Amino acid sequence: MRLFALLLTPLLLAACDAPKQADASAEPPLAGALIGGDFALTGEDGKTVEWKEFAGQWRIVYFGYTFCPDVCPVDAVAIGQGLRQFEKDSPEQGKNVTPIFITVDPERDTPEVLAEFTDSFHPRMIGLTGSVDDIAATAKKFVVWFEKGEPTENGGYLVNHTNQTVLFDPQGNPVALLPTDKGGKAVAQDLAKWVK
Repeated sequence: MRLFALLLTPLLLAACDAPKQADASAEPPLAGALIGGDFALTGEDGKTVEWKEFAGQWRIVYFGYTFCPDVCPVDAVAIGQGLRQFEKDSPEQGKNVTPIFITVDPERDTPEVLAEFTDSFHPRMIGLTGSVDDIAATAKKFVVWFEKGEPTENGGYLVNHTNQTVLFDPQGNPVALLPTDKGGKAVAQDLAKWVK
């Protein structure tokens, strides 16, 4: 846990230090960060989806779970609203941005559950699941921590996890943390800064 916090601190500081308005020559806050990497997970149709399939596209990556009672759906709303606004303002660039929701709760988040969830936020949002081991390996590559909570009396449980939304460029390099905590308008503004 302490090692994870040490790894994540520079990312959060980089985001805090990012200028409000970045010019075209500004270096992305996450330039050079070791976030992301190859994976093979299960898509909403039950077929294998690999990271390399998104080559040439900008990607918004978020780790969460559909049974999350508060943060995950709010962040997914911000991603969907922000991308729709960006698509409206910049149609050519907007169609080249793919939002990806990777579950940290593969036990409950089946492809069917993810499809229903992601469709509620954006028609092009892709939900990915997999085995517990595959999800854990992928989360590690994306500097995401998660831990299943203790079951309640009725068998339900929460999943504690890192809350971050990362924008990746068409080569799969991390660019910036998107401010989903500030709503869709803020996400659209940041997409406009970086997606060219």
